[in-house]
Amino acid sequence: MSTAFVLFKCQPQRELEVYLALLEIDSVSETHVAYGEYDLVARIDFEDEKEMAKTLIGNMRSIPGVQKTETLIAVEA
Repeated sequence: MSTAFVLFKCQPQRELEVYLALLEIDSVSETHVAYGEYDLVARIDFEDEKEMAKTLIGNMRSIPGVQKTETLIAVEA
């Protein structure tokens, strides 16, 4: 299983709406509010890259209020 962290920049006043939508996605194991350039951080766990792409493009980027995402894929050190 692999892990990625997705950073979200939301449209103003839509942070809660995006946060709640992220909680509905099965592969999201954690969601946090962040201060700084990005508004939210979500951890996703996935079996393969196809599943990751489906989650990122099909689910996360289509949430109303999402302005920008950045994905950080975790690797073993």
